[in-house]
Amino acid sequence: MRTAPRVGARLAAWLFPALLLVSLAAAQAQVRPVHGRLFPPEDLGVLEGPDRDAWQEPELIMDALGIFDGAVVADVGAGGGWFTVRLAQRVGPNGLVYAEDIQPQMIESINRRVRRAGLTNVQAIIGTPSNPLLPGPIDALLMVEVYSQVEDPVTLLRNVMPRLKPGGRVGIVEYRLDGGGPGPPLDERVKPETVIRDAQAAGFRLLAREDDFRYQYLLVFVRNDAGPPAG
Repeated sequence: MRTAPRVGARLAAWLFPALLLVSLAAAQAQVRPVHGRLFPPEDLGVLEGPDRDAWQEPELIMDALGIFDGAVVADVGAGGGWFTVRLAQRVGPNGLVYAEDIQPQMIESINRRVRRAGLTNVQAIIGTPSNPLLPGPIDALLMVEVYSQVEDPVTLLRNVMPRLKPGGRVGIVEYRLDGGGPGPPLDERVKPETVIRDAQAAGFRLLAREDDFRYQYLLVFVRNDAGPPAG
């Protein structure tokens, strides 16, 4: 007559901690900070001040990525297309720029800007949060002020890798953590060491690091199986 209560007590003693762990995990999942908050399209004007060319130094960034006339490049997380236009002008009519974003409003903005500039070498693409869905092989890929909005950067970089031509480069530009100038609050910025670690996990190695920009840093990566740079 005492066996059933004793078994029930043992079962309850085993179940209670397990249920408590499940409840705690569920609570933590609910309060876990959300990574990958997208930039609101209505605030695009904030990114396009008249002095951006001066502090962004797009020509130096494109030089570091080895972007040449006739190249095929990707602007991932292109936003309103500010950098897309400059990439398209650099690669010329014989080149091609894939301007990718996951927000339809951004794609509309890119298409309007491209039409105004009279460019015919830009293809706008709607990607997914983990895959830009680039349709063809590329010489270089650029992500400018996008990294903190990506939920799973390692997966995204792994999905990019098969689209890179041999020796193709990936450039990631983010705001420095020492404050000053434009950009998001300091607690929303990404340490370069974090980007490097993610890229290494995805199968890339660091080729160059540039910290001389006024407000930002540039990291350039190649695939692990890429040979040493020419020269």
